[in-house]
Parts: sequence; C-alpha cells; structure tokens
Amino acid sequence: MYYTYILLLKNGDLYKGSTADLAKRVNQHKQDRVASTKNKMPMLVHYECYLEKSDAERREKFLKTTEGKRLLRQQIRDFLNKVSIV
Repeated sequence: MYYTYILLLKNGDLYKGSTADLAKRVNQHKQDRVASTKNKMPMLVHYECYLEKSDAERREKFLKTTEGKRLLRQQIRDFLNKVSIV
C-alpha cells in the first residue's frame, strides 16, 4: 500500500506528502526529522490509500495545486473548523 497524507502544522498550514510506510513517516515528522515540518508540531489529519505508488504520488502532486488545496480544505472543512483554522 502507498499513502498520500496531510499534516496540520501549528501555523495552520497543511503539509502534503506520500509514502509507503505511513506510521514511520508520521513519526519522522513528529520527531522533527523532516526539515520542512521541523518545530511545527505536525498532526496527521487525513490520509488516502492506493495500491500503486504512482497513484499516491499523483494525488500528492494534485493536492499541492491551487485547485487541489481548495478541494482538500473543502473536504476536511469540518475538522478545520473544530480546530479554528480555515
């Protein structure tokens, strides 16, 4: 399995990534071993599973576009409203 995942950072930004080992990768983020999320207290808020690595990577790439960001925020809007970030 391959995963596309979304982390909520303490500054309100959403980090998008993909990996084959979701638990390991999230732990790396939480242990500040990933430069782009270091000291930003990342929290996993969403993930999607794919059978093909190319599909997970394609989804990650889409979520980083303007349209993808808009659709993602719409998709997890209720959660973001609960944590007061929209």
